[in-house]
Amino acid sequence: MKLLAIDTAAELCAACVYEGDCARELGRQVLDIGKGHAETLMGVIERALAAAQTGYHDLEGIAVSVGPGSFTGVRIGVATARGLALALKVPAVGVTTLAGIALEARQTFPARSVMSVLDARREELYVAIYGLDGAVLVPPAIMYAEDAARLANEHGFVLSGSGADIVRDAARVPLDIAGRERTADIASYAALAATGGLAAEKPRPLYLRGADARPQEGFALPRRTA
Repeated sequence: MKLLAIDTAAELCAACVYEGDCARELGRQVLDIGKGHAETLMGVIERALAAAQTGYHDLEGIAVSVGPGSFTGVRIGVATARGLALALKVPAVGVTTLAGIALEARQTFPARSVMSVLDARREELYVAIYGLDGAVLVPPAIMYAEDAARLANEHGFVLSGSGADIVRDAARVPLDIAGRERTADIASYAALAATGGLAAEKPRPLYLRGADARPQEGFALPRRTA
């Protein structure tokens, strides 16, 4: 299956064409623009298609990063993905930034579970925890640094994402860090979409602000060392 993956969740405006059957990237375009994704994204997509020597009519699915991330950036990416999917009559799937970051962390620490953590500001963090096979152990939620640090220290999680240093500082003990990015490489989103399958449900932005996104008080994982 030939996929187009797009990411506008952070400063990057990125797109790539990915052949899922052989897990191979065919072409990409990535710009570090900060803001202005709405004006830039379609040009980035077209240059990625050109690099892959692929046309819109060759695409069999669309993947998009759904956050957490920039409120405006995520909305632009998701709206574009849904519009393209509708026009091309192909399925679309959303992939969280936290899952993309975890995938890359497992490439460096294949025998460790990963805590993906993004700086949400306001003294809060966006956090999700993934097992050795990528299974979700804790779904995306908002946590305070002290709570994330307790879990990471208790279970030996590898940290990855823009909030990794915040968690390590709160833990006051050495914790391994795989990366400090605010988003994953565009090929990681494509790979996750290709392996996870294209669901029937349309992609939606992942917004975590609000009390209902917090783990309940006393939240804990079963003890494990992986």
